[in-house]
Amino acid sequence: MMQVGQSASVSRSYSRTDLEDFAALGGTAAPESIPEPLIAALFSYLLGVKLPGPGTNYLKQELRFLAPASPDTELTAKVEITRLRPEKHLVDLWATCIDDNGVLVCEGRSLVKAKDAKA
Repeated sequence: MMQVGQSASVSRSYSRTDLEDFAALGGTAAPESIPEPLIAALFSYLLGVKLPGPGTNYLKQELRFLAPASPDTELTAKVEITRLRPEKHLVDLWATCIDDNGVLVCEGRSLVKAKDAKA
């Protein structure tokens, strides 16, 4: 059962090769810092696999990117439930991503629909 304050996190680093592979998909040059979509993907992973988990439908995401992240820097993404609306099966979450020096790389909120949303 989900509850306000419950959280999940994941840590990962992206290598220069990962950035080159990502750039090749779009036909562009490899970026110097980790592209925002790769950071946002960490939240998608958490929401779809960890919290709320399988069957989650992403409705809205608002992220503010505050600092660049360099290749080979470990990033830790975290989502935390801030509100449950079980009558509508909605879950509000706060999302943060910090680097291995504790620098806040991005933050924002996510709104998802999850059939197991219970107060």
